[in-house]
Amino acid sequence: MSTMHNPAHPGEVLREFLPAGLPIGKVAKRLGVTRQALSAIRNGRAGISAPMALRLEAAFDARAEMWLGMQTNYDLWHARKRPPKVQKVPTEQRAA
Repeated sequence: MSTMHNPAHPGEVLREFLPAGLPIGKVAKRLGVTRQALSAIRNGRAGISAPMALRLEAAFDARAEMWLGMQTNYDLWHARKRPPKVQKVPTEQRAA
C-alpha cells in the first residue's frame, strides 16, 4: 500500500463539510462542542478524537472511520518525518 505524500489535516476536509454562511459557533453548538474546539480542528491546531469523529459522523453523514483514518494518516506522516531513535530487539529476546 502506498502512502500519501503530505496528507491533508482532517480540518481542511472539515471545511468542505461546513455549511456556507453558518457561523462556526452554531455548528459547534449543534455538535455539542465549544466553538474553540471546532475552530482548532478546522484550522489544523487540534486533531480528531474518536468522540469527535462520532459527532462528525452523526452531523455530516461521513463515517467516523474516515475522520479517524485521515487523522491517523496525517499523524503518521508527520511522525515518520522524525522517527524515534530505537534499537531493534533481537527475536530470541522477545517475550512469548
